Amino acid sequence: MCAAALAVGLLAAPAHASSAGEPAGPDGAGAGWALKDTGKEVRFRGLAAVSRGTAWAAGSQGTVLRTVDGGRSWQDVSPPGAVAEGLELRDIEAFDARRAVALSIGEGEASRVLRTEDGGATWTETFRNPDPRAFYDCLTFFDARHGLAMSDPVDGRFRILSTDDGGRSWRVLPDAGMPQALPGEAGFAASGQCLVSSGPRDVWLATGGGAAARVLHSADRGLTWRAAESTVPAGDPARGVFALAFRDRTKGLAVGGDYRTGQASPQAAAVSADGGRSWRQAATPPPAYRSGAAWYPYSRGTALAVGPTGTDVTLDGGRSWRPLDGGSFDTVDCAPDRGCWASGEKGRVARLERR
Repeated sequence: MCAAALAVGLLAAPAHASSAGEPAGPDGAGAGWALKDTGKEVRFRGLAAVSRGTAWAAGSQGTVLRTVDGGRSWQDVSPPGAVAEGLELRDIEAFDARRAVALSIGEGEASRVLRTEDGGATWTETFRNPDPRAFYDCLTFFDARHGLAMSDPVDGRFRILSTDDGGRSWRVLPDAGMPQALPGEAGFAASGQCLVSSGPRDVWLATGGGAAARVLHSADRGLTWRAAESTVPAGDPARGVFALAFRDRTKGLAVGGDYRTGQASPQAAAVSADGGRSWRQAATPPPAYRSGAAWYPYSRGTALAVGPTGTDVTLDGGRSWRPLDGGSFDTVDCAPDRGCWASGEKGRVARLERR
């Protein structure tokens, strides 16, 4: 199955979720989101696509779900303590069907990291934020051992948490290599994609709320950073870059806008060809705020962007976007076997399938 053929199918798909169970293919029949009944009503802003068959979703009220059969059934593997405290789980990174790391957000001790090695049967809390000034938003892993989490600025700089043992232990990195944050600048815990990595050492951090929406890049696993202004509008606490996606260490996408219902979000997407050093506005951006983005595996230019008002697809590396689906999703993730998943409000989880 070639990515270009799938892209043609994507654009041929109608603006509603598919109900078929087959993978999206090159036969021209089109593809769309096939909703999977989770049996939940919570909002899933955290999502990890392991394969077409296996995915994890994390959300409000401490909820974590796992499927190993393509969404036909879901296991509620929520950490009991997270449920009891009603934690907001906004990001989850999974290495396979058994190992996953989840992040809860909030000020002070509400920001925590939880880890499972047995498919969610048991969870271990491996980090609890002791600093009331910190608010962790997103996490990412370079591989099964090395990962980072990011907090909104503390003492004028974004704070970075690091692990080198798969999330079993964490330490705060020195901030000497982090540029000063702009007044009002922060990250958005909207989709688990304000901190993303590609390859063994490169990582990018998305911001908003300040005078400019910036993208910070580190090539040494978070020790030193370089900041670049994106073309996505900011200047307001509700505006900025909400999600990043990098196909490799040079080709990147940024999506965002203004998350407030009914507010216009012009210039809501940007593209970089130099690892985030510079950004160009999308010639035809998505028509509204978008909170999540993902590249379609093994394609040179196909990617998806999702938000509360719909899904858009690009075939040219982010320069132009076209509508794919009108349903509400907060985040999207694609696995190496081309299994693409999306999740959002009211328990919505879907997989990309042939119509």
